[in-house]
Amino acid sequence: MRRELTDGYEVSPILKGGWQLSESHSDDKSATPIDDMFAFVDAGITTFDCADIYTGVEELIGEFRAEYRRQRGEDAPVQVHTKFVPDRGRLETVDRSYVEQIIDRSRERLGVEALDLVQFHWWDFSVDNYVETAEILADLHDEGKIRHVGVTNFDVSHLRELLDAGVPVVSNQVQYSLLDDRPERDLVECCREEGVQMLCFGTLAGGFLTGQYHGEPDPGAAETLENRSLTKYKLVIEDAGGWGPYQDLLDTVESIADKHDVSIANVATRYILERPQVCAAIVGARDTSHLDDNLRTLEFSLDEADHRRIEDARSNLDELPGGVYDLERGTGKHARIMKYNLNEE
Repeated sequence: MRRELTDGYEVSPILKGGWQLSESHSDDKSATPIDDMFAFVDAGITTFDCADIYTGVEELIGEFRAEYRRQRGEDAPVQVHTKFVPDRGRLETVDRSYVEQIIDRSRERLGVEALDLVQFHWWDFSVDNYVETAEILADLHDEGKIRHVGVTNFDVSHLRELLDAGVPVVSNQVQYSLLDDRPERDLVECCREEGVQMLCFGTLAGGFLTGQYHGEPDPGAAETLENRSLTKYKLVIEDAGGWGPYQDLLDTVESIADKHDVSIANVATRYILERPQVCAAIVGARDTSHLDDNLRTLEFSLDEADHRRIEDARSNLDELPGGVYDLERGTGKHARIMKYNLNEE
């Protein structure tokens, strides 16, 4: 099963996320990420998501591609989506040399002539040379170093600025889940009008939208949790109304999961995959332990009654304030967990 992201370019509906493999996210030395990549590809999950700032991940994927050629005598049938995330401290001085240096580094790390999709993120829109920076990416697209240009965490007004400038944006990667409906406020309609697809992360809220936390007591304040992923999504739960409404949502989702003989994670991901303008969902994967469960997401569909029940449960949550990525781009608790200058060498 494939989905068309743009003309002539298809991806798997579930993308293998790479953040969990980042050296800054995990120090698990027992992992076998290259063997795991073989397993994902053989299972049909052939699109990988990574970033220039996910320390060590582009290199791992490059090693996998080389090993695939060595073992099987052909190129791996994968699409690799990376990102271009200029350091916050460099936004005012970003120029062609800086952009091309990072793009060339990603090409070298991944072992490719052209990057399949580069997703552009900009930390601070008050620094207003983001259109010019995107135009540099468009130039590199025209020169054959980038096959497709996307963005990540762009709201409607800033996405339209790029499109009006002629930047060929095909996708916008945004956080979207049963707990976070910010894309629905205006981004979905904008993407429909402009022919831009959404690639969605956070669909499982770092594991909170799985059976792991259903029926469990509140683990405490977000800032006390063990890693940035859990902190990030516990903050979302707190802003969405807290542990009680979140548990009520899980009750509903589990009931629907039981009806289809699948998991809570399957229903949470399937719901997002069935939303308008959603091309694919990115599922973080440190290893293959959830691979079989991930595949079950593609083996069923939600019916109208399921969607109504989920909407009823979501209506009891508080809306997260602002638009896409507003909380994370601000100065509050969501922004304080961000790392802004990871491209520094």
